[in-house]
Amino acid sequence: MSQAEREAFLADVHVGVIGIATAAGPALAVPIWYGYEPGGELWVITEPSSVKARAIASAGRFSLCAQTEAPPYKYVSVEGPVTSTEVCDEPTRRAMAYRYLGPEFGDMYLESTADRGGSHVYRMSPERWYTVDFAKDFTG
Repeated sequence: MSQAEREAFLADVHVGVIGIATAAGPALAVPIWYGYEPGGELWVITEPSSVKARAIASAGRFSLCAQTEAPPYKYVSVEGPVTSTEVCDEPTRRAMAYRYLGPEFGDMYLESTADRGGSHVYRMSPERWYTVDFAKDFTG
């Protein structure tokens, strides 16, 4: 994929899989919602007491893979250092919920998880990009 293609793909809505090195051995790889705008940083939200957050704090970097679920398959995987961590405010929570669920279900999700407060936003600057677009194999 070209730079523009990979950035546009990553900016589309996909459930990502975050990968984080752990001191205990195998990397942690779990699904996660994420945000990204072309040319910017990738960001995820999680509770600071979660296994993900503890692994991110220890490793100081993470990777994320986004993919299509039907042929012809495509994926974009990025890896880089954490550039900032901050408490997640309500507009940021809302933006993520609306991105994945739309306004109606996003509001329902926000209401049902309002008592969870204290989530943090982890921002990562993509340094390495790995991409595949198998659709290009089927065009002349």
